[in-house]
Amino acid sequence: MASLVLTIRETLRYRGAIGQWSWVLHRLTGLGVVFFLFLHVIDTSWAVFAPASYVKAIAAYQSPLFTIGEFGLVFAVVYHALNGLRISIFDARPDLWKYQQRAAYYVLGGTVIILVPVFIGMMGHVIKHYSEPEVFVLPLTEVLVEQLPFLGFMVAGAIAALVVSGIVGAIRGNNDLPAVSVKNNGSAIEKFWWSFMRVSGVLIIPLVFGHLAMMHILQGVFDMTVAGAPVVGTNAVNVSGTAVEFVAHRWNFLWNGVAIWKVYDIALLVLVTMHGFNGLRYVLTDYTMDNPLLRRASAYLTLMGGVALILVGGLALLGTIDQEMINMAIEATRALVEH
Repeated sequence: MASLVLTIRETLRYRGAIGQWSWVLHRLTGLGVVFFLFLHVIDTSWAVFAPASYVKAIAAYQSPLFTIGEFGLVFAVVYHALNGLRISIFDARPDLWKYQQRAAYYVLGGTVIILVPVFIGMMGHVIKHYSEPEVFVLPLTEVLVEQLPFLGFMVAGAIAALVVSGIVGAIRGNNDLPAVSVKNNGSAIEKFWWSFMRVSGVLIIPLVFGHLAMMHILQGVFDMTVAGAPVVGTNAVNVSGTAVEFVAHRWNFLWNGVAIWKVYDIALLVLVTMHGFNGLRYVLTDYTMDNPLLRRASAYLTLMGGVALILVGGLALLGTIDQEMINMAIEATRALVEH
């Protein structure tokens, strides 16, 4: 906790150097993306496991609160990706570090250049949606209530990690704490993770940018519930106008006999989850250096969270959405709007 207070105090006092602000912004955007990833993977899995819950989740995503959050999310993804690329390049070429300040400004400029047309496209979807007569908007109180289960999951995970950390500490002592995660110091596993973060960060960029282009620009979250609308990346039409049918068409679309969007989403799920939760581990362990119990719990929490998310998302991707599930979504949509 003392480290966190020190970081905040020194960041606010810092003058004249963009490097510190790039570091802070990289961490904040990374945390934002991980938080949304947690929500998004679990919500999307409901298209397979609980269609009615997915209907309400999409209604929450279409609310003004999440609409604003979507713009923040896209900013976070674009900035974090470009700044991560900058870090990877300089780590691979240390002789270029003398240009890091200039590169940090290039990252900010590149972020703005990308976001201007992206935000214009996204705003077009927003305006079109809210211009529709009798548009349905889920009340803010219900939007917030819908997020309570996620808070419960996080609290339960934190408690479980603390319990495991306490048991391990009582048995082993404090000699098993994670090593410092730098390239030329620490254990072999930490050196692997150092390299993985750089390589995966580069691999993720085209996958994430492709996902953003399809799901936030070409078609937004509002288009997932438009009856008769084409489903992006497929030759199908969303006849029922439910998000469950939208997901079904994407995951069932075959290209040369391969469920291409399932493969795409599996690669995205695994890489982003491993990258994101390991980044979260770095952040949490940085601020729990003086407390062995909390530092060890931070490592266990991110490990359990990452594994659980990959399992839930993977099982959903390997599952099947049939017509009965789509019918359930239709009924749930009708009940939600009439309510």
